[in-house]
Amino acid sequence: MQVHISLAGNGYVRISWITTYKMATSVVEYGCKAGSYNEYIQGDNFSYHYYSYVSGKIHYVTIGPLSPSTTYYYRVGGAGSEFSFRTPPAAFPAEFVLVGGLGQTQWTKATLERINHKCYDALLAVGGLSYADGHQSLWDSFGQFIEPYASQRPWMVTPGKNEIEGVCTLSKGPQPFKAFNARWLMPYHESGSASNLYYSYDVAGAHFISLASYADFDVSSGQYEWLKADLTSIDRVKTPWVIVIVNTPWYTSNVAYKGEGESMRKALEKLLYTARVDLVFASRVNAYERFARVYDNKPDSCAPVYITLGDAGFKPTFEFEQSAPSTSLHRELTFGHGRLRIYDKKKAHFAWYRTEDESDYGNPSDEVWLTSLMSIDKCAELCSCKKNPCKSYHHDEL
Repeated sequence: MQVHISLAGNGYVRISWITTYKMATSVVEYGCKAGSYNEYIQGDNFSYHYYSYVSGKIHYVTIGPLSPSTTYYYRVGGAGSEFSFRTPPAAFPAEFVLVGGLGQTQWTKATLERINHKCYDALLAVGGLSYADGHQSLWDSFGQFIEPYASQRPWMVTPGKNEIEGVCTLSKGPQPFKAFNARWLMPYHESGSASNLYYSYDVAGAHFISLASYADFDVSSGQYEWLKADLTSIDRVKTPWVIVIVNTPWYTSNVAYKGEGESMRKALEKLLYTARVDLVFASRVNAYERFARVYDNKPDSCAPVYITLGDAGFKPTFEFEQSAPSTSLHRELTFGHGRLRIYDKKKAHFAWYRTEDESDYGNPSDEVWLTSLMSIDKCAELCSCKKNPCKSYHHDEL
């Protein structure tokens, strides 16, 4: 049960599932032909306790190396149903779905079904997953709820406020993300992070960074030091696009959770700005809002575009302030999802699709064409890139 896959480093995919049978084996069989498996990989398993709740046996198996843009068929535990997934491409174009505030409602189901009407390479969940809030059975129902989708495409998830349990045991002390860390193992080891709450990975020519709004982020924290090192290590010739995911928005004109992301913005915004991060996606606020390129609350053509998309199905959040700041370009209280299609090293397109729209993929409610900051001379020349590859990017016309 609860089969889902995620990226686990260059050319590798991690497959996870849960069994109630304690003697079940942690194996995955897979191949490129339906019903024919020429590879057999064994992984690990464990379970966790939360007060009187005891989880099923959680299995993790990492398979690969895999070929890009290839469909693989697989079976878990040596028996049962066959699943399949398609690996992301090695180069552009690549398309990503972005959702936040999922939950387990009929609107959530409608959003996920609409997403599946059109192909994509990976889904990025920007926090707000099961909304279990400590009720472990809701994690199990969420795992079953999303299995038809999460077993077919990689899901890369970012922890949010509702993933915090706040459990405290006498033996181990506070473990606020116990269920999240047990059920959603992200590639933090592979990206040099010490915590499953923040990590990075590459897809095609894009570098994605997932940050933790509810872990320490000040200048003396492990997250700050890791982020600084990760940004410094990026080769913008190989990955000209850099995209950051964070749960709590740094810019919002919604009355909900106003200012909640301000301390994190003050601590980390300069790092993102000097590294010329292209986009920052957030959730937490269950609404949609797109900002212009902005730095320190002022328009700046070399700063990231900030987008909040926190309403895939849970519930719309309160209301927007009557007067929007000049940097807020579009906002609405509707269920939906975002799609980011990166065409090449310079050009990308982002669109917001409402779940309520009757057509599968008609006109988006909001859209914007984006230019990579590394293709803009004045931005690239001042970036904090590793070994200063910014200038060679233009001189060599890669």
